[in-house]
Amino acid sequence: MISAVLVPLLLAGFFYYLLRPAVDFLERRKVKRTLAILLLYVVMLIVAVAFIVGVWPPLQTQMVNLLQNVPNLLDMLNVKLNELAENQQLSFLHLEEIDFSKVTEYLGNGVTLLANSITGLVSLLSNFAIALFTFPIILYYLLKDGQRFGVTLAKMFPRRYRGEALRTVREIDNVLNNYIVGRVIVNVALGILMLIGFWILGLPYALLLTVIAVIMNFVPIFGAIISAIPIVLIGLIESPYVGIWSLVIILAAQQIQDNLISPYVFGKTLDIHPVTTILLILGSGKIFGIIGMLLIVPIYMILKILWKKLFRLLIKQQNREKPGTVEKT
Repeated sequence: MISAVLVPLLLAGFFYYLLRPAVDFLERRKVKRTLAILLLYVVMLIVAVAFIVGVWPPLQTQMVNLLQNVPNLLDMLNVKLNELAENQQLSFLHLEEIDFSKVTEYLGNGVTLLANSITGLVSLLSNFAIALFTFPIILYYLLKDGQRFGVTLAKMFPRRYRGEALRTVREIDNVLNNYIVGRVIVNVALGILMLIGFWILGLPYALLLTVIAVIMNFVPIFGAIISAIPIVLIGLIESPYVGIWSLVIILAAQQIQDNLISPYVFGKTLDIHPVTTILLILGSGKIFGIIGMLLIVPIYMILKILWKKLFRLLIKQQNREKPGTVEKT
């Protein structure tokens, strides 16, 4: 029941921040807000149809072929790894001491777990089809009246705290907007770079692996590592050349993302130490699974803002209570 409510709310919130800049832009161009929202809905429908017609068929074909070929791919991987172990030029790595049959067995279990997770996700979405149908309705009202939320929430506080409450809501709104829009821009850019590289390289299942990498990249740090493993392994099965260059493409795309795209898009929005991010991802993943890993960073940023505001209010309150203290403005 909770998921039935949470899923459409999260989807609506996600697309609210993605579409709000476009709605605001059209409104500034003298287009009525309601009409602007409806125009964007038409654009979303066209994009969805284009995806279903142009992207989904090859994506589905690659997905089915990959799942059907998993046993053969694991056998081929075992052969390739044993060939590497026998390579005299790599003897310093002592690869012959590794039981690669166990490695491929663990990978097979991981693929089975992934397939079951995908099946469970599809089943989950099917069970909440009615709830997901409400997502466009929720999104419509968020886009139409979302700007009033901060004022409405501030009015719930005592009069002397309303100004601070409104500033806090706007700061949270700004952080969420920058994070969500920025993350989408960064991930799409990463996906384009990787897909071009994989197509040039001739990597099998290039489209499917790129889509997985883009989705997993919403999980900071660990998402990139997890998605890189199947890409490199499938490349290695094709040939050591493809395996090595697929890793080079991933690292190059990540470097471009981290050093060129992310600083420009995020600026100082993500003022979180990498160690803090790692601990947050590990803890949330252990307790709440993949959903927790996706949501923990924005939740942490919200709590960080609230804590800072609360701490400042407590300090101000203590200064007021001290006799002879004049509050600084």
